[in-house]
Amino acid sequence: MYLPSFRLDGQKVLVTGAGRGIGRALAIGLAEAGADLALLSRTKEDLEETARYIREIGREALVIPTDVTHRDEIHKSLEHILEKWDRIDVLINNAGINIRSKALEVTDEEWQKIMDTNLKSAFIMSQEVGKVMKETNTEGRIISISSVAGTVALRTGVVYAATKAAMIQMTKVLAMEWGPYNIRVNSIGPWYFRTPLTEKLLSDPEYLQEILSVTPLNRVGELKELVGPAVFLASEAGNYVTGQTLFVDGGMTIKGF
Repeated sequence: MYLPSFRLDGQKVLVTGAGRGIGRALAIGLAEAGADLALLSRTKEDLEETARYIREIGREALVIPTDVTHRDEIHKSLEHILEKWDRIDVLINNAGINIRSKALEVTDEEWQKIMDTNLKSAFIMSQEVGKVMKETNTEGRIISISSVAGTVALRTGVVYAATKAAMIQMTKVLAMEWGPYNIRVNSIGPWYFRTPLTEKLLSDPEYLQEILSVTPLNRVGELKELVGPAVFLASEAGNYVTGQTLFVDGGMTIKGF
């Protein structure tokens, strides 16, 4: 039998930034593949909305409001999760922000906020969940949401780009160090997808045309098109993949912007 399973039945998955956009879509998609979810973000109301969808399809959803830029809050959240579950199989590092400032106008405060939210949080989460995976002898998966901005230069996003490039390299190093513990570490690099955060940008016809002009598939991505890559990397089908960044970009990174 050569076809591996893409199912996640009974897997315990933690998703950061799970209240809206990409995080919500991934959480619901992973639940549809059979996983139970621990949902983390700052806003409880958003998490409850995500949890409602997950519970409606018969999977468990833990709602845990957390500021993932603070290690002490992460510790408390993991303690709560491990009171309910005996392990964590998959971590999805999705929490992130962007402040669109030109390089000459970036402030120290903007730099630190983006670095803390995008990169620091992903490292701390990976480190703390990696410890749990190692201690429980779990064949774990860590999947971070990076970006095409980590490999291709984009306008008005120097700090964001720096965090995503660092995330791609961090993925490689963690995969190398944690491979002996059977922990796979990968990332997914999206281009433009329709989310509440991109709605205003994509409603500008001129800006949208610039995006489409460098996208071979000539369209913006739909959130469900990120779910398949995440399920692949989280499942048995992705067992021999680690240290990689899978660009889900309609071909954008083969052209540049």
